Amino acid sequence: MVQINPYISFNGNCEKAFHYYKSIFGGEFPSINRYSEMPPKDGKSISPVDAEKIMHISLPISKETVLMGCDIASSFGSPTVFGNNFSVCLLTDSKKEADRIFNSLSAGGQISMPMMDTFWAAYFGMCTDKFGISWMINVDLKAIK
Repeated sequence: MVQINPYISFNGNCEKAFHYYKSIFGGEFPSINRYSEMPPKDGKSISPVDAEKIMHISLPISKETVLMGCDIASSFGSPTVFGNNFSVCLLTDSKKEADRIFNSLSAGGQISMPMMDTFWAAYFGMCTDKFGISWMINVDLKAIK
């Protein structure tokens, strides 16, 4: 099964935006993760400017849909450009299905993060397809064990 969810990027006001969305849709945040929670990569830690920004937040808005978002950390690239600050996030039930979808979507496009096991217990990758649409493919490894 594949579930599709919108993923929105912000320039530092993600938490404020999601509290606003929570006031409209109700519910609770099952996860709020900050960049400070990331382990160092290649001996480099996140900058103090980005440490308290939102790395990931989610808000279920119906039984089938979860609104997700993050702040773009300056440590990882360009600031958010409004108008293209969203991705389609697909949640799959298996690594095999995730790989199939990822390989198909990234063909002729650009891979920004190859599929890999992550520190947050997911198998995850990001790409932009040949039509310029950003995709995130995700398998919750805790759910399939």
